[in-house]
Amino acid sequence: MIMAEPHYKRILLKLSGEALTGTSKNGISPEVVHYIAKEVKEIYNFNVDIAIVVGGGNFIRGEMISHNGIDRVTGDYMGMMATIINAMALVDGFEKEGLPCRLQSAITVQTVAEPLIRRKALNHIEKRRIVIFAGGTGNPYFTTDTSGVLRAMEIGAEVIFKATKVDGIYNKDPMKDPNATLYERLSFSEAFENKDIRVMDKTALSLCMENKLPIRVFNLMQKGNLKKAVFNEAVGTIVKEN
Repeated sequence: MIMAEPHYKRILLKLSGEALTGTSKNGISPEVVHYIAKEVKEIYNFNVDIAIVVGGGNFIRGEMISHNGIDRVTGDYMGMMATIINAMALVDGFEKEGLPCRLQSAITVQTVAEPLIRRKALNHIEKRRIVIFAGGTGNPYFTTDTSGVLRAMEIGAEVIFKATKVDGIYNKDPMKDPNATLYERLSFSEAFENKDIRVMDKTALSLCMENKLPIRVFNLMQKGNLKKAVFNEAVGTIVKEN
């Protein structure tokens, strides 16, 4: 049964670039963007403060293309540009749903995004605007998982919601092993020490552990899961202190 008031008042939603592809292998699905906007609108109407960090893996991954001859730093900056493309698509989808939002980028693209300024982001949030953060950390060699944790701490988010296409964290890859077991709850130590468990990269996970910032991993593509997560219902996997 859903409570009358949400459990979390301020959240950071971490979206992978792949979450925007739909049934395709890459690119952006307008239908998926529309679906995400509707899911976000539902929790926005409960007066939840929302910030979003989006990845760029549906277009490019700097680390991967660096193995094919492109300089790693150049590749990472290319990946940052991809996150801006995705963020612009989200802004468009949200505004069509009547959701006020602002796009901030850690790398300068002043024609399409505000520069990343913490105080300005907080001001937007206080005015009930959704803030979408793009451009990663603005530095090569860091993932958007790490930028998600950093932004969550900067805005005082109570939790990170890592939205995926699977139901949570498994002991094995559920796409490859039908007998994989879903974890309902993990401690930071368990998630950090078990090499078979993939929650976030080690830098991002250690930041969450040090700052006692819980992570909930769940399937965003199942309608209503975002709302369940906001109300702290049993959905996906929660990673937190014992």
